[in-house]
Amino acid sequence: MLVKFCGATTVAEVTGLAAAGADLVGLWYQVPGGRSEVTAARLAALSEAASDTGRLAPVLVTFASDPAALLRAVRAARAPYVQLHGFQTPGTVRALRRDGPAGLKIIKALHLRGSECLEEGLTGAYERAGADCFLLDTATTDGRIGSTAEPLQDTAVRRLADRIQLPFLLAGGLHAGNRGDFAGARAHPRFLGIDVDSAARGEGGLLCADRAAAVTHAWRST
Repeated sequence: MLVKFCGATTVAEVTGLAAAGADLVGLWYQVPGGRSEVTAARLAALSEAASDTGRLAPVLVTFASDPAALLRAVRAARAPYVQLHGFQTPGTVRALRRDGPAGLKIIKALHLRGSECLEEGLTGAYERAGADCFLLDTATTDGRIGSTAEPLQDTAVRRLADRIQLPFLLAGGLHAGNRGDFAGARAHPRFLGIDVDSAARGEGGLLCADRAAAVTHAWRST
């Protein structure tokens, strides 16, 4: 099971996540108003730091939709993953797959508001365009997406997972104590892993290695 923590802004956070047993670290680039937004230069430095751990793979997480700009950022950061966390079109996915570096992994977020998937009619198009996996996350009633700390409903996750054809990461308010609330999602044959933000943050709002380790241990326990 993959474990991803999202929103690192310092090298210390990156190395702490590696020590906590994480597999992926999300780096926010062109996330307007995002608390963990980094510059292009910082993105490249953190991506290098993640790769240097020998364990963590960096993930460029973005709301941007211009394929040319995204490809420049991916190449500059040498990021093996890009996570399209906004409402990018299948055309953006197609362009990244066609023109991106060999081996680039494309994660497309799908947003659920209650039991409704806001991209319901596009999942097949994302699959055909070349996405590698989906990330299922919360869309709040007031319009927030990403780092909402609001959990999804296990039944809604399972229903959506049955309709899509790709592996999926589970996000949305996950923490060390709610693994049991997602028995259906975890048992699904396309369940790939988890993506955590708020529950891994400590004093000062930075990602905390001890909290990340607690989440990792809890979700990987049998």
